[in-house]
Amino acid sequence: MRGTLIVMVKEPRPGRVKTRLGRGIGAVPAAWWYRHQCARLLRRLRDPRWDMLLAVAPDRALGARLWPGHLARVPQGCGDLGARMARLLRAAPGPACLIGSDIPGVLPRHIARAFALLGSHDAVFGPASDGGFWLVGAQHPARLPHGLFSGVRWSGEHALSDSLATLPGHRIALADTLRDVDRAADLLRP
Repeated sequence: MRGTLIVMVKEPRPGRVKTRLGRGIGAVPAAWWYRHQCARLLRRLRDPRWDMLLAVAPDRALGARLWPGHLARVPQGCGDLGARMARLLRAAPGPACLIGSDIPGVLPRHIARAFALLGSHDAVFGPASDGGFWLVGAQHPARLPHGLFSGVRWSGEHALSDSLATLPGHRIALADTLRDVDRAADLLRP
């Protein structure tokens, strides 16, 4: 079965998206950066090896013309980041990888490697250089535990280790380490 790449996107409104980045460069430039980053990312990751699905927040932005019309969309729904990610993964019909939309260096080869790792593992994580992760995937999403991402300390150095702890007994692979953009200093790193 073909895998599904779920890309979490937010409506690029100043003050509502990339707020930590906005504290360093301003809310309008942060929203501008995010909007263009999303467009580049979605073009770059379009690939016949997987289906792509946009998970949109807020839910009312589902029909906005911001997103390419050829891509299927679902609302992220309510709850914290972990609850939304768990729900999105569990809804996938087969192998699925979920990413954020603020990873400038992600390429199709990174996604393909993550799906390949799911061939012999229950789950895969793409570590981020700051202690978090840029990708999470599952071979059988419907079998993920109900406590997935429960108690995770988000936006910090413990996000990956806390998330791994919510999958006891699962065979977990680590994909490539990439960086996401959270703060102004992240824009200066290669």
